[in-house]
Amino acid sequence: MDKKLEKKLDEFSGQGNIPKHIAIIMDGNGRWAKGRGLPRAAGHKAGVSTVREMVESCARLGVKFLTLYTFSTENWKRPKDEVSTLMRLMVKSLQSETDDLHSNNIQLNTIGNNNMLPDLVRKEIEEAVNKTKNNDKMVLNLALSYSGRWELIEAFKNISKQYAEGKITLENIDEELVSNNLTTAGMPDPDLMIRSGGEYRVSNFLLWQIAYSEIYVTDVLWPEFKTDNLLDAISSFQKRERRFGLVSEQISNKSKDREDAEKLADNLVDN
Repeated sequence: MDKKLEKKLDEFSGQGNIPKHIAIIMDGNGRWAKGRGLPRAAGHKAGVSTVREMVESCARLGVKFLTLYTFSTENWKRPKDEVSTLMRLMVKSLQSETDDLHSNNIQLNTIGNNNMLPDLVRKEIEEAVNKTKNNDKMVLNLALSYSGRWELIEAFKNISKQYAEGKITLENIDEELVSNNLTTAGMPDPDLMIRSGGEYRVSNFLLWQIAYSEIYVTDVLWPEFKTDNLLDAISSFQKRERRFGLVSEQISNKSKDREDAEKLADNLVDN
């Protein structure tokens, strides 16, 4: 990353609330390639450089969790040659990027049905996850062979098993229990979900977790999505009032109560 971009990111990070968790649906690789008369594989390869830039930029901004929708369960239905290309590209990317992730103190994690992945991909994932497991600057989640419905079904199976074994009662089943049985257990829900490529749908991505996420859609295709586009999305997020089911007046009152409590605490410390 060049010094000019680093400075821009550092200045931006001090101007407002940076989302703790950003989730991205990386859409438009195929359309980008088609528009240039290239095979779809060329679009996926071009998209890798965008992934690298987003990881670097988010880490620089202070984002703590970045979840990328890398390969959905539905993507297995694509032509075999495209799937094979994506799997080879995944192996190559893991081999070439893991050292950089580690040196930048970024932890790699995957969510999804890894059992469906080829052995070589699983092996590379395991090695990368183990190498970076103690890093704590940012967590990079790759959603691989993932779908939100699959995740919820697996969570319900786990909860049903716990109930059958007498470990929980019906009264124990609440939002926290469901969240703790998802692949994202222990992580905050996304504050901001970005979708490139202009489509207005969530495509079976983090269905439980994005209940109150702010959503930002851009027509920019993924291979052309740059740091300036990321900053536009975050700027949009910063201008929104996150009410979580409340009304504006309640949010204002809560903010005032928090300010009053902070002033009281400061006075107690001073005295």
